[in-house]
Amino acid sequence: MSQALAGRRILLTGHTGFKGGWLALWLRRLGADTTAVALPLGGGRPSLFDALDVASMVRHRVADIRSVEQFDAAVADLDADIVIHMAAQSLVRRSYADPIETFHTNVVGTAVVLDAARRMPSLRGVVVVTSDKCYSNREWPWGYREIDRLGGADPYSASKGCAELVVDAYRNSFFREPGGPIIASARAGNVFGGGDWSEDRLVPDVVRAVTAGQPISVRNPRSVRPWQHVLEPLAGYLMLAAGMMEGNRAIDSAWNFGPDSAGVVDVETLVSAFREAWKPRALEVQFDRSDTSRPEAGLLSLDSSKAKLGLGWHPRLTMEQAVTLTVDWYRAHLDHAEMRAFSERQIEQYVAATADPVATVTDFTREATKLCA
Repeated sequence: MSQALAGRRILLTGHTGFKGGWLALWLRRLGADTTAVALPLGGGRPSLFDALDVASMVRHRVADIRSVEQFDAAVADLDADIVIHMAAQSLVRRSYADPIETFHTNVVGTAVVLDAARRMPSLRGVVVVTSDKCYSNREWPWGYREIDRLGGADPYSASKGCAELVVDAYRNSFFREPGGPIIASARAGNVFGGGDWSEDRLVPDVVRAVTAGQPISVRNPRSVRPWQHVLEPLAGYLMLAAGMMEGNRAIDSAWNFGPDSAGVVDVETLVSAFREAWKPRALEVQFDRSDTSRPEAGLLSLDSSKAKLGLGWHPRLTMEQAVTLTVDWYRAHLDHAEMRAFSERQIEQYVAATADPVATVTDFTREATKLCA
């Protein structure tokens, strides 16, 4: 993967966000030449973008993907090898408050990015990041596969299903020439990791409660989700991009990147894991089982067999390791560590990790302690 992307011209959207910031750092580690486009950050909250100084590691450009004029102007001088589209309205509850903005960003914005990408002469491929919530959720106990029906009962989920339809339309209309660019969509589970301060998201809410010494009210504690550390799906996105550079046309489709069964747990179980990892800091939890004002799926999981067989991708971290990495990151941030170096080390730890007991939680904690020293 490192050789395939070293020196390649990458266009990344959404680098001011949580996942986009981590991907920008990883692309830097791989030696990619990255131009990144996103909206400016809103004020009033810390961000991974600032903590890592992401603007200094990419060609940072500001534009709204909902605007053809703005986005085309931002990339007018760029002929990318690979486009990774991550810019999105990514919050379910916000989609209820502003459904029009959600559809405009996630559906029209995806079309705007793809239309600019298809006019780049050197383009080898596009990775469009959608969501596990793009599936029409039947509350099945088994994981959804890439061939299952798309849909969504809430504006966010529906917008991601629509984004998948946009990808397929562009694939069939503009990306079918033999030897031409490859387009793939990537559907990940619920991610967490250091540097996320988003509103109405479980792990950031836990972090805010712990650091403020206040109790946290957790809604829908019995809801089951495919939880995974942010680096897990990012590794999948990079594998797709590397395959595109190698001309692997088998990548020209949709891909799930979700945890193994041990990572598919309810909200209460994940909160308990974080409460244990934060010790000796106390976290008082109040589980609110009565919040039904904004319906959300009760059971959702992904079948990632295709990525395992077709790409050789697999989850590297246990749930305990993922939680430890996340808590260590926030502790380091509270201790005013140099967070870019710390985050780079976490990527190195992840790349070296295996699914066997050799890469233990103690190993991760020991490395983190060295960086905080």
